Amino acid sequence: MIETTRLVVIRHGETAWNALGRLQGHHDIALNALGCAQAAALAGALAGEGLAAVVSSDLQRAWQTAAALAGPLGLPLVAEPGLRERCFGNLEGLTHAEIEARWPSQARGLREREPTFTPAGGESLLQLQARCLATVDRVAAAFAGRCVALVCHGGVLDMLYRAATHVALDRPRSWPLGNAGINRLLHTPQGLALVGWNDIAHLDGVAADDASV
Repeated sequence: MIETTRLVVIRHGETAWNALGRLQGHHDIALNALGCAQAAALAGALAGEGLAAVVSSDLQRAWQTAAALAGPLGLPLVAEPGLRERCFGNLEGLTHAEIEARWPSQARGLREREPTFTPAGGESLLQLQARCLATVDRVAAAFAGRCVALVCHGGVLDMLYRAATHVALDRPRSWPLGNAGINRLLHTPQGLALVGWNDIAHLDGVAADDASV
């Protein structure tokens, strides 16, 4: 019998490239001061959640966020490369305007959310979807019947939201993917179910100078 697993899914805190609108992908960018402050606010918000562990993308912006949650709560912290952001290949480090200027056809592939569009050296949306859902299935099975936090990236969150709400990959996104936002889903025998999305109440008043690192 497959048990329901509660998933608390969190996007990493802000980075300098987030603030500049640059595609990060698999580039390993650290949190900025605001991102550190956002991450530090998570433990208090989730202290009563009954988490069994924190499972995180191994990219440092997610790992730093996860450590800020797991450390104060005394939780195991597990690295999971399957939760990495979409790999954007040759487009990483660029803004959408820069991509449009250099490679209009690639910009169109991103803008129109073509499921099979694959940047050179990167992943398509179909590949990202398959990776994310397989990873979440595996983690949910490992923590069956319990509650686990997943710290990941905007692209991963987008895949999970679409799976839970049955929105096609090529449809425009109308839901937020806030840095350090808290999102809740259930992993059930029937698939993912949405419980709550983009809870950012814990970030009220958070500023860069609140960070200790």
